[in-house]
Amino acid sequence: MKNLLFQPLQLGSISLKNRIVMAPMTRARASQPGNVANDIMAEYYAQRATAGLIVTEGTQISALGQGYAWTPGIYTPEQIDGWKKVTDAVHHKSGVIFAQLWHVGRVSHPDNTGGEQPISSSAIKADNVKVFIDNGADENGFVDVVEPRKMTISDIKQVVEEYRQAALNALEAGFDGIELHSANGYLINQFIDSEANNRSDQYGGSIENRLRFLGEVVGAMVDAIGAERVGVRLAPFTSLNGTVDATPVETYTAAAALLNKYKIVYLHIAEVDWDDAPDTPQAFKQALREVYQGVLIYAGRYNAEKAEQAITEGVADMIAFGRSFVSNPDLPNRIKEGYPLAQHDPDTLFGGAQKGLTDYPEYNK
Repeated sequence: MKNLLFQPLQLGSISLKNRIVMAPMTRARASQPGNVANDIMAEYYAQRATAGLIVTEGTQISALGQGYAWTPGIYTPEQIDGWKKVTDAVHHKSGVIFAQLWHVGRVSHPDNTGGEQPISSSAIKADNVKVFIDNGADENGFVDVVEPRKMTISDIKQVVEEYRQAALNALEAGFDGIELHSANGYLINQFIDSEANNRSDQYGGSIENRLRFLGEVVGAMVDAIGAERVGVRLAPFTSLNGTVDATPVETYTAAAALLNKYKIVYLHIAEVDWDDAPDTPQAFKQALREVYQGVLIYAGRYNAEKAEQAITEGVADMIAFGRSFVSNPDLPNRIKEGYPLAQHDPDTLFGGAQKGLTDYPEYNK
């Protein structure tokens, strides 16, 4: 039982020891000022280095790309140095770690962007979406997002360049590769999904046009650091942060086919994961397998049995675990040995220090 999860896998030129991925999860612990990765973050990721692959929390590619207080960046020398602590600690434990590169687009507030108006594919405010700001207290304050400014062609070119530079910065910081965050309602998703994009130029309207920005960003990063170091995360059926697509099966099958042309090393699908959410259609998973030839990762409500089943069926190559990795630093071993899983404390997910980050123990028989 559970043998397939522990078979090694080749990810580009990297040999992974198992098929278990630590999913990207915002933890909001970066040092201030400067949003710099730090020693407690290094300890946190190193504790979880038995994962076949770690994908970091989203790390913004620019000051304007930040959506929440206390999230790390990867666009200043200090931020690159901070991430070096993390990658060194993970590599010391023989782990493999990719940086998730992030631009939130409209999911922000001027208090988090140095006073600038957030940008997006279109000047459409995300309904019923809040972000947290640093209000000077230990507790963060939640505020409504604002209406964004529609990006000009010049803006688009600048952000593509910021992504390209962030990919180079990630390698300078010692990462084994990067994951482009194109999911969960953030900037690239705001171009892809029809209901968040009302542009009438070459970046709006048809599926091909709405995927153009994704393709330009991926192309720039592949040129910069090589396709074997670039993964992409998509969320076809979620409506997180107000992005909805009218034809998700068609749109995201086309996205996978586009990404296959760039020969990216993996495609990471974030499934809807609230309690009574519908399952991702099996036919869609099979369609992705047909049009995308690289490593396929799925995340969302997986336990050991469901993960094993997905790999057995051939729809997935790796499975990512999120919240269970928060409270179980030794998650792969717990899965392998059938040990019970500890529950995480939701009150310590965002902000703070070691409590709820590095103080969850390994299983002790």
